[in-house]
Amino acid sequence: MDNLHVDTLVVGGGIAGMQAALDLADQGFQVALVEREPSIGGKMITLSKVFPTLDCCSCITTPKMSAVAHHPNIHLLTYCELQSIEETGSGFHAAIVQKPRYVDARKCTGCRECEYACPVTVPSPFDRGLGAYRAIRVPFSTAVPQKAVLDMENCILCGKCEKECPAGAVDFTQQPEPFEIETTTIIAASGFELTPLNAKKEYGGGKLRNVVDPLMMERFLAPTGPYGRVLRPGDGKEPTSIAYVQCAGSRDQTLGVEYCSRVCCMYAVKQAMLISGALPMADITIYYMDIRTFGKGYEQFYQNAKAMGVEFVRGKVAAIREDGEQNPVIKVELTEEGRIVERTFDLVILSLGMTPAPGSNGTTSTSLSASLGLPLGTDKFIAIPAPNANPCASARPGIFVTGTAMGPMDIVDSIVTASSAASAASAYIREHQKEAVYA
Repeated sequence: MDNLHVDTLVVGGGIAGMQAALDLADQGFQVALVEREPSIGGKMITLSKVFPTLDCCSCITTPKMSAVAHHPNIHLLTYCELQSIEETGSGFHAAIVQKPRYVDARKCTGCRECEYACPVTVPSPFDRGLGAYRAIRVPFSTAVPQKAVLDMENCILCGKCEKECPAGAVDFTQQPEPFEIETTTIIAASGFELTPLNAKKEYGGGKLRNVVDPLMMERFLAPTGPYGRVLRPGDGKEPTSIAYVQCAGSRDQTLGVEYCSRVCCMYAVKQAMLISGALPMADITIYYMDIRTFGKGYEQFYQNAKAMGVEFVRGKVAAIREDGEQNPVIKVELTEEGRIVERTFDLVILSLGMTPAPGSNGTTSTSLSASLGLPLGTDKFIAIPAPNANPCASARPGIFVTGTAMGPMDIVDSIVTASSAASAASAYIREHQKEAVYA
């Protein structure tokens, strides 16, 4: 991998990172976009529809992914990890490692012949472990780039993929390749993760088969999902009663997540409406402490869900257990009635909150915030010292933050902050270019 000299290094290829990269590239700046996964797209490409318009997520994200890949001013670097950042007189020096795909990306045509030949099937992380893929595969149907990647941990080294590849791209000897990027500015767009499904032991997440997380439900509802329709994973039955438990991973001191994640109410309402359309006879109940519909059109979206028959019950869920038929049984305090009841459902979705992505809060060996030399806020997201004056500027000049790297937010706000970060980075670059001229 050759060393690069660019105007901006964008770390993270989700919707915010892609938008920031495109905004800068369209202004004529050279941009390097580094993504740790084999494909860009982030969390948004895994979703079914967006709220409150219910537009197709893939229809929005895929063209943007393609625009990034084909833009002449963007250097797309997937399956790469940022290792360290050093400040130089003119900007920053970034040390990057290209992780081995065990496939030569320059030769691979994305024909999938290797995938068809592979005899090893493993759970697919793209489908939250519910679907399956081969040990060597193109990550998903709309992946960008359309290049295969080999899961060496599950590979049995049978050589069938190497034999079938018409381009001779399979290379079992690949090693990590370090390279360097010289850049004037950096934009951190590292995204988020969900609160762990098993964080609250009393809810049975991770142990009870029919208690799932919201991204699993997104895959059930997506046209490209593992089942093609909504089924409960425990036994493949079509659920007739479904419950959502709100604040299952936010506003909880015991989890160390005291903040509201902002999007949980809205994605639960959205999914309930989509399930109501997919399963018209299903009873859908949302147990909540407070409904927070903060954006334009969001309150009407909530009212529409109630009009469709989605039941909203104010209550605090204490525990979830399982009966003899794998049905989740919810024990809930109905706060408006002052009594505790137990109710049985076919399927329960825990509305988990947002936490900083691995690599941004010290959850991996190389912390993004530590690499960038950035302090964290009390919520463990990257701190913004002056959010009112400069909403995307970090504590370190020349480094900007966007999307859920700075805190929980929805897709609309992620895109807005991405353009804001790109604008701030553009001004910073132009100012430095002036200083270089007059130096």
